[in-house]
Amino acid sequence: MTLLSKIFRNVQMNGDSEKIRSIQIKSLQLQEEIDVDKPLTLDVVLKERDRMIREAEQTILSKRAELENEIEQNKQYIETQLRTWEEQKVAFQHAAYDEGFIQGLEEGRSKAQEDMIQALTTANETIRIAHENAASYLQHQEQVILELAIRTGERIIGMKLEEDEELFLSIVKRALKEAREMKEIKLYVSPAYFSLVSSNRDELASIFPVDVPFMIFVDEDMNATDCFIETNHGRIVASIDEQLHELRLKLVDILDSME
Repeated sequence: MTLLSKIFRNVQMNGDSEKIRSIQIKSLQLQEEIDVDKPLTLDVVLKERDRMIREAEQTILSKRAELENEIEQNKQYIETQLRTWEEQKVAFQHAAYDEGFIQGLEEGRSKAQEDMIQALTTANETIRIAHENAASYLQHQEQVILELAIRTGERIIGMKLEEDEELFLSIVKRALKEAREMKEIKLYVSPAYFSLVSSNRDELASIFPVDVPFMIFVDEDMNATDCFIETNHGRIVASIDEQLHELRLKLVDILDSME
């Protein structure tokens, strides 16, 4: 700009007076294009100005193009980075969701398994207690049923004996058959059934060989339905009460073995 101002001042001076001698411009930038030995005319200056303006415009256009290109590249880079960031954000969100879902699923599964184990433990304990209670109840009821059955049997036998004395005689026969291998038979009965048994002595004696002594005794201290047999090998109890007692013991053993 300093150089142009000097040129313009020189042009102005040339325009004002033709008598003014020409000035040689010793400019470093115009030295190669302007013949400094020639007088600096207005036309030369204008041409030089136009040339410089064109160069400046070219430079501006070139710089503008470079700048626009750089801006476009930066814009594309920013858009690419934004798309990449969006894609990464979505990927991170999905990963976080999947991780949270898996963690929640595992926690839910563990909680459900713990609840199921607790429920099964409670159910098993309830079943065990119920089984014990049921077994205790049944055992108690079995004893009750057994006692009722025995008492009912006693009553039935007592009623049957009152209705039919032959029933007592059949019981005595069954007891004597258990002693048929013995060598000496002594039958003891109460006064209530002594007459019945004595009147059937021959029938009862026929159970044993003829050489086996068979004797019938009465015991006033015995209950009405009591009866026992003494042999050379011991005593056989044939009373109704004793047989019922033996029956009760056998039934109790059977019930105990079934537990």
